[in-house]
Amino acid sequence: MEREQLKRLLEGIARGEQSVADGLEVLSRLPYADIGFARPDVHRALRRGQPESVLCAGKTPAQVFEIVRTIRAAGQSVIGTRATPEHCAGLKDHHEDFVFYEEGALFTVGAAQKPLHESPILVLSAGTSDRPVLREAAVVAEFFGNHVETLEDVGVAGLHRLLSRVEDLRRARVLIVVAGMDGALPAVVGGLVAAPVIAVPTSRGYGASFGGVAALLSMLNSCSSGVTVVNIDNGFGAACAASMINRLPAVEPR
Repeated sequence: MEREQLKRLLEGIARGEQSVADGLEVLSRLPYADIGFARPDVHRALRRGQPESVLCAGKTPAQVFEIVRTIRAAGQSVIGTRATPEHCAGLKDHHEDFVFYEEGALFTVGAAQKPLHESPILVLSAGTSDRPVLREAAVVAEFFGNHVETLEDVGVAGLHRLLSRVEDLRRARVLIVVAGMDGALPAVVGGLVAAPVIAVPTSRGYGASFGGVAALLSMLNSCSSGVTVVNIDNGFGAACAASMINRLPAVEPR
């Protein structure tokens, strides 16, 4: 339940349009629904400002279907990550507002949150191989109520590609920087902008990249102060953090 829904419920009771018993029935279903194998958090949007999300990896299509059905029945939008076409087969026939983003391996059901202002989140990637993680971050950030822009294939192997877009970097309120291999891009971006930079190491690379560990360690040791790092391939987590930052009230520069 979102704040606006709760407000309408209480106003309806105050005007006599709904009974106290009806209100108690609705509130008794908060903050989660118990469906045996899962307890979907239908209170999350009210509590955190972001809708419930479902990690589909490790779940059967039937489990994902029932979790999503329960969340939607509570009037909530939902996003599913690490989703396969098999997870989505039943959902697209049952929910008219279902959208599957195959490149990012995620889906959304329900309306996206409305942006609070025009300031964008910029999601950029070092290489085209990082695109699945970039897409995950971009879709999640947009669904959580942000204007999102993307800038792809601007890694340090061709630094002129990045430097030609410095004005775009500096216009963003928050930046998500996605990179594999040596993971150098976030440190470079962090030295060019005053906005928060959230670094996402990816598992792209050869043997000694250790599935993204090399990029992760490089980002954690960034020379640019203030670069924050999330887990390997965690575009979702980066988007959640960026959205929280971007939806804070704007502060005028001194």
